[in-house]
Amino acid sequence: MKSRLPLHRLHPLLPLALSLALVGPGATARVVGQNLPPPPLTAERVETLPAHARAAWLDYLSRSSAQQAQDRAALAAERAGLDTWPAPPESHGRGAETMPLNKPAAWYASEEAVLIGRNILSYQTPAGGWGKNQPRDRPPRARGQAFVGNNNSKFATPGDFDLPKDAAWSYVGTIDNDATITEIRFLTRLAAQAPGAASTVYREAALRGIDYVLHAQFPNGGWPQVWPLQGGYHDAVTLNDDAVVEVAELLMQVAKGSDGFEFFPQDRRLQAAQAVQRSIQLLLDAQLRQGGQRTLWAQQYDALTLAPVSARNYEPGAPCTAESVGVLVFLMGLPEPSREVQAAVHGGIATLERIAVHGRAWDGKGTAEGRRLIDKLGSRPLWARFYDLDTWQPLFGDRDKSLHDDVNELSRERRDGYNWWGEWPTKALKAYEAWSARWPRSATKP
Repeated sequence: MKSRLPLHRLHPLLPLALSLALVGPGATARVVGQNLPPPPLTAERVETLPAHARAAWLDYLSRSSAQQAQDRAALAAERAGLDTWPAPPESHGRGAETMPLNKPAAWYASEEAVLIGRNILSYQTPAGGWGKNQPRDRPPRARGQAFVGNNNSKFATPGDFDLPKDAAWSYVGTIDNDATITEIRFLTRLAAQAPGAASTVYREAALRGIDYVLHAQFPNGGWPQVWPLQGGYHDAVTLNDDAVVEVAELLMQVAKGSDGFEFFPQDRRLQAAQAVQRSIQLLLDAQLRQGGQRTLWAQQYDALTLAPVSARNYEPGAPCTAESVGVLVFLMGLPEPSREVQAAVHGGIATLERIAVHGRAWDGKGTAEGRRLIDKLGSRPLWARFYDLDTWQPLFGDRDKSLHDDVNELSRERRDGYNWWGEWPTKALKAYEAWSARWPRSATKP
């Protein structure tokens, strides 16, 4: 079931025509709308789907609910009989940085690597995943200690999209910020260097991690940010930070039995290959269209309709250049792209070429005024992160959920704390130079 609703229909308060974001003489910056929360993923909504689609989604919701109950019960059992339990683990920065994947093979047999491995093993949830933003070069989890540190927003206010239902149970198993994906890859490197029983322990944990990823995949081929489902925008199909793409790349290696996954049994390889094909189709289905032409992708999508949806208060459900680059590079890496894949790439690249901004710079972080979009002749091309699908004018959000047509009108905290403008598409455009020589635009219709 697909949706190609334009942004103004997804956000009723957003006017059809947004004023120019590159505000010039005589132009007036405006608040152009209010960011709305995504619809919940519930059994009630599933019942509105066509009859043939309901069973798979109801089964998915049932499995998610049962798994979360098991995860919670496992922690409760550990805490039984304890007068107190340890404080939650540290949570800061990107935990992936403490699990290096580029060391010489022999390093993964070192005491330093084994310490990281113990930490990873101890924090694996009963479902098989891991939390995010946790340094892994620390001692292992103690009995009764939470599986995940505190990842709750420091800026949350009543009605915030980022407020968890349970502040003590958030991101318990996630693919956000490279979590779970990195732990699995690190474990395979340990397994390749460890002797006997130790190698078996690492392999079994990696297998459980892959099973976690396979179980978390939506019936339509996407992945939520958090599984078991947590609610809110975490239940949306998540392209943010290349989450879906990175999981698909991981499973491609599992399917091939390469890059440390040689020990995976054939049944897992087959399941991984099937999951990859579903994820590719999901990406093709999720590509936004305008007038029948393929354009870009959003950060997140409603799982049931594939309509773009908001994430955090300031992140609208809209075409997003940064995440589109990750999708395009992934699709260009497929060895024998179908005509539909080729059309998707050509359409996405054509859109990036069309919306590039010249003569402006996103500069000033750390200054008295903070980051601002300024005139700068000769600067490299820039792209806004978000765009309105109807007008292709840049779109910017603030923590109060207001949507703006001028980035300079945002609060100082949001201007300095988020990359509203960037050069992300240059990576895709460079890759396209070689790719299009083999798969020319003239051969397909975008």
